[in-house]
Order: sequence, then structure tokens, then C-alpha cells
Amino acid sequence: MSNPLNNDALAQLFSEARTFSTWQNKSISTELLHQLYELVKYAPTSANSSPARFVFVTSPDAKAKLKPALAEGNIEKTMSAPVTVIVAADYQFYEQLPQLFPQVDAKSWFVGNQGLIDSTAFRNSSLQGAYLIMAARALGLDTGAMSGFDNAAVDAAFFAGTSVKSNFLINLGYGDVEKLHPRNPRLSFEQAALIV
Repeated sequence: MSNPLNNDALAQLFSEARTFSTWQNKSISTELLHQLYELVKYAPTSANSSPARFVFVTSPDAKAKLKPALAEGNIEKTMSAPVTVIVAADYQFYEQLPQLFPQVDAKSWFVGNQGLIDSTAFRNSSLQGAYLIMAARALGLDTGAMSGFDNAAVDAAFFAGTSVKSNFLINLGYGDVEKLHPRNPRLSFEQAALIV
């Protein structure tokens, strides 16, 4: 586990990877979605809390449920994507801690502490969504993460009556490289980082 990835792998995951808005007409199998989750589940979260819940929106009916919640500029790219992942968080994630973190009574850290529940669920589901992006790239998929949607509408359509709330969306597919915009600049090390 201590060997660096080669340059081709690093390019696929980071330096050459792009955020896509247009997609090839190519489907994603159920088996590949299972393989994707099998990678994501091993990535670290606080106390192995794993609060993220993923809804893989693939069917026309599910897409139709999602569409009214989308910002206008996100409708076409989402409706044309083979899969849209609703990255959500279960705000009762701590109920699973006896199974996921059995070495201590971690559930007791959260019961009655709504501030800690909220920050842990949001932070770690965000991390898990980022892990999903990287795992998708590792499996040869392209991604397009986005925030432009009505969380309350998504929650009503997909999570009514549960403790799960949406965080953000990720479109998955095989991107159309012909329609990519030029890559936007990034901050330099000096602008964004400090070694102390």
C-alpha cells in the first residue's frame, strides 16, 4: 500500500480528470454501481460513522421525480446523464455505530447532541461523496458534481418520513470530451497552502 500510483493513474484521478456536463449515449450497469459502492465503503469517516446514503437515480420515473427540484441550468445535464447519484446523509447514523465502531460506545457521543450529529453527518457524507467521485474515476467513469437543486424538494420526493437528507448530486457517465470547456485555472500552492 505504500507504492505511489503511476502518472497515468494520477492523471485519471486528478490532473486530467474533468467535471462533465454532457454525456455519451452509453449506459452504466447495475454491477458497476455495486462495484463503485464496494470501493467507497472502505474510505475513512469519523468513528467509521459512514453517514452517507446514495440513491442511484437511473429510471425514467426516478428522473422525473428529480427533475422539478433541479435548477434550470442543471436540468439538461442531469436528465441526459445515465445515472445521477443523490449523495445524502442519515442524521441517525449513530444508531449503526454499535455495528460499525464496536470497540467503544460511540453511539453515546451523539445521542442528544444535535450539533455534533449535524456536523458529523454533513462533513462525513460530503467526504463520502468525494470518495465516490474518485472511485468512479478509478473505474473509468466521468462525473459532474453539483449543488444547484432544491434540497427540500429532493428530500420530500426521495426521503420523506426518514432521517435522511440530501447533500449534493453527482452525475455519472461517460463524458463527451468534444463538448468540454477549457479547464479553469487553479490556485497555486502559495495561494492556497502553508507549511508551518
